[in-house]
Amino acid sequence: MRLFAAFGIALLLASCAAGGGRPSDRERYNRVMGNPVANPSAIVQAELAFARLAQEKGQWTAFRETASDDAIMFTPDLVNAQEWLKSKADPPQAVTWQPHHIYMSCDGSMAVSTGAWQNAKGESGHFTTIWQQQDFGQRRPDKPIEWKWVFDDGQALDTPLPEPDYVETDVASCKTKIPTGSLPTGSTEKGKTATSPDRSLVWHAGFNADGSRVVSADLAQDDGSFKRVHEYTIPAPTS
Repeated sequence: MRLFAAFGIALLLASCAAGGGRPSDRERYNRVMGNPVANPSAIVQAELAFARLAQEKGQWTAFRETASDDAIMFTPDLVNAQEWLKSKADPPQAVTWQPHHIYMSCDGSMAVSTGAWQNAKGESGHFTTIWQQQDFGQRRPDKPIEWKWVFDDGQALDTPLPEPDYVETDVASCKTKIPTGSLPTGSTEKGKTATSPDRSLVWHAGFNADGSRVVSADLAQDDGSFKRVHEYTIPAPTS
């Protein structure tokens, strides 16, 4: 597919901050000092490995092996993903998917991946996966970085998503420290809101008593405010 051929371009662009451009002074300093720094290309690689694993070992096997112990997903309420997945048999043909956009925290500890999926029935839709770096801030230098997903959701669409020329990336601003009181809050009755350790990325997955659901992600901006970079709503069932 053209999208996968373009991943090489994505890897070159992934080190740029939101909107492209040169790395900030803080980012250059962090790289020199060996401090945590955003690397969206790592999420592209994690998605590629995840998708390949689904084809090689089975769909739900791949989901189990790449999910954190406390990962959550809609079924339709939010449940522990590992508990739900442990009894799922792999379908004869796994779903395929391609990341279109990566949003990452300034410290590189957490990312939101969005894109398109297709199944054996000819159906297609969009997905949202939240990735979290394991043992962030505590990993030994000689230990490889490991990514696990902590939230995953996919929704069908009547019209397939357009295929981008390359995987787009946006990184939260590193120019200001975010006070806890200024973080965005969820807009649903139940659910989970979580942040990256540096509080530059906030995501929310929640649902209401009527069955409606909301998923959103916000990135910190240079002035300390937040920008809603990803959101979708699933309306309440009509029947």
